[in-house]
Amino acid sequence: MRDIPRLVWVLAGGRFVNAIGSFVFVYLFLYLTGPRHLTLGQAAVVTAASGLGVLAGNFTGGWFGDRFGHRRTLVVTSAVVGLGMIAVPWLPSGALAVHLALVGYANATLIVSQGALVALAVPEGDRRRSVAVSRAAFNAGCVLGPPLGAVLASHSYTWMFVVDGLVTLAVRSVTVRMLPREPAVVRHAGESGSVVRGAGDPGRRSPAGGPPFWRTLLADRRLLALLPAIVAVDLVYRQLYSTLPVYLRDHGHPVGLYAALIALGSGLILVCEIPVTLALRDRPPLGIIGTGYLLVGVGFAFFGLGPAAWTIVVGMMVLTAGEILYKTTANAHVVDAAAPELVGRYQGLYVGLATSGTLLSAPLGAAVYARAPGVLWGGCAALAAGAAVLTWWSARVPARVADPV
Repeated sequence: MRDIPRLVWVLAGGRFVNAIGSFVFVYLFLYLTGPRHLTLGQAAVVTAASGLGVLAGNFTGGWFGDRFGHRRTLVVTSAVVGLGMIAVPWLPSGALAVHLALVGYANATLIVSQGALVALAVPEGDRRRSVAVSRAAFNAGCVLGPPLGAVLASHSYTWMFVVDGLVTLAVRSVTVRMLPREPAVVRHAGESGSVVRGAGDPGRRSPAGGPPFWRTLLADRRLLALLPAIVAVDLVYRQLYSTLPVYLRDHGHPVGLYAALIALGSGLILVCEIPVTLALRDRPPLGIIGTGYLLVGVGFAFFGLGPAAWTIVVGMMVLTAGEILYKTTANAHVVDAAAPELVGRYQGLYVGLATSGTLLSAPLGAAVYARAPGVLWGGCAALAAGAAVLTWWSARVPARVADPV
């Protein structure tokens, strides 16, 4: 771990502190239906707008880093997020949907640029450790953040937004001083504005331009075969935050069991993810990803064995083992497929697909659970197992149709 670049540790430290302070969206719905006096429908519209902003930022925010430099993008978007959060308590309710959508977009773009900087700080093929460090820092912050947010919300929701924004601005101030500066942009006649990146030089403009994103992506058959599997598994995984707590409540379990499950998963990730990543760093990525997907399916199959607490706990442990295997490896694998000047967009592509379940999983899972509760967990297991098979099969697909021109 000592050879991991300083830049990765700096960004991981920033993610840790930001995760501690980023508790607004955990309590946003309570704020909207409480102090703001919005109806459930109105609060749902505001929350959905925020989610759509995040999803759009995940998919398109990488362009800004590839075009203008990831450090510059981080500086601008972190200022937008910090000031945007501080402003929320004083905005009229009618402006909240648009405002939070923009803040969500900026925050997603910020996270994509952080991920791209982490990827560019290390050589292709050795990015799993750096991604694992970043994820561990984020998960550690998420353990501490919600309780702190609950304390602030109990005293004043206004302070919750202000502290969230101030933390973002403080992290921005410290982190920017420790990141290497990007060279000045040099334009040439006919320049396409692509960005060439590498460790220690994140942001040098290339006068020759770079390969088009879509043409490069569509030429990569192996990666294209993996992308549907990423979406499928996230639809399954996000049931942890929608239908699972309802299932537990409907079978008489206290909310404390659900809280303990989430804490158990976070604890296992913190303890195990980095050692497992180090142990498997030289193994082929698609085999690891597929095994992780299969374990997620097995974990959800345990939920279908019955509502006994032990089956739920065992299922959580098994699916968390799958998460440890697939999330870091899949992120690094997708970014490794990118040309240096497309790293931001590939990072955004992965994050967008790997969080697509935040928008789709709740309505789909709820619809199945409402009509056939006994089918949900078996269906989740089958979908994850299918994603595993698709991932293993993708390893046999020729990497490229032809080099993009």
